[in-house]
Amino acid sequence: MQDALIRKLESFQELTNEDRGALNALVPRFRNVGPHIDLIREGEPPNDIHLILDGYACRYKVLPNGQRQIMAYMVPGDFCDLNVFILDQMDHNIGTITACQVVDIPRYAIEAVMVDRTSITQAVWRCALVDEAILREWLVNIGGRPANQRIGHLMCELLLRLEAVGGVQNNSYSFPFTQADIADTMGLSNVHVNRTLQELRAMELIELKRRVLTILDVERLKAYCGFNPNYLHLKNSRWSTGRSVPWLSSSSGG
Repeated sequence: MQDALIRKLESFQELTNEDRGALNALVPRFRNVGPHIDLIREGEPPNDIHLILDGYACRYKVLPNGQRQIMAYMVPGDFCDLNVFILDQMDHNIGTITACQVVDIPRYAIEAVMVDRTSITQAVWRCALVDEAILREWLVNIGGRPANQRIGHLMCELLLRLEAVGGVQNNSYSFPFTQADIADTMGLSNVHVNRTLQELRAMELIELKRRVLTILDVERLKAYCGFNPNYLHLKNSRWSTGRSVPWLSSSSGG
């Protein structure tokens, strides 16, 4: 997944060979981080920008009673904290869900690339805007959809986000999340998550084996949870054209 960042940015903005070279220069090396490790904790001063090349990470907070709320998932190609480095301290945690390949990019390196490369600047800002759009959709998901639709909606979202960076084959992708992870994301109990997954299986919408999720009928799952991909702004992704994600050419929610 070394090219995940370039593939992600080119989902939003056409890049030149010079742009790609400048991006490659940002990731000369990565470090391997194990699962369930915090990349940065609430209260710590942010310095470098973290980029996920492989694996899954999340943004989360822990309440005084110990309850965790996951507010975002980061997949390959995602910046974890593109803008927070201007803050004095973190107001949330960023941690890995699985083993990850992480690049620590100094602030000055990002600033230099964005000054020199207009197309990269536009693509990076589009990424930031999409991150905000995803957060808005997650708020709608938790506040306005029944539990079974919440989880189905998340599955559809991850399918498109991973498709854009080459992480999907035949509507199957890595789904390493535990029931506790999903519960902490969707505001549900573990029991409710288990029941909902069983329901989606019984409806023959999904298959989940060995932490690989296969969406058996994309259109049915999309209709079932009312999924509209417009907030991801990936309709012109050249990696998705002609692939098995048929709603990319339609803005319809049904």
